[in-house]
Amino acid sequence: MSRIGSPLARRRSALRRGFRAETLALAFLMLKGYRPLARRYGGKGGEIDLIMRRGRAIAFVEVKARDAVEAALEAIGPGKRRVFSRAVAHWLTRNPWAVSFDLRADAVLVAPRRLPRHVVAVFELEIGA
Repeated sequence: MSRIGSPLARRRSALRRGFRAETLALAFLMLKGYRPLARRYGGKGGEIDLIMRRGRAIAFVEVKARDAVEAALEAIGPGKRRVFSRAVAHWLTRNPWAVSFDLRADAVLVAPRRLPRHVVAVFELEIGA
């Protein structure tokens, strides 16, 4: 029996695709002058793919890889935004020095045979006042 189509094989393939997309996004943002602070930060039930700094801005980056850029953008729905924002708030409690920076949620959208697309402030962070 072939395991190529098994749920485990599909999950592994998706994880590899995601890791490659994150690596591409990291390199892409570094070429734009961003400096990495963290990768795959997990907290409060969510994960932040990349945390990057450039100047006085800290970008919490969601990386999405899909067959089309538009589909990647659509994959960042309200539920993902809430969980992502909770993970950002969690990171900020462990890095209080960062609260004086401009904080934003960015996205890097990855699709085959296209340059990554960096969307600045793709949504408003819900981290409280």
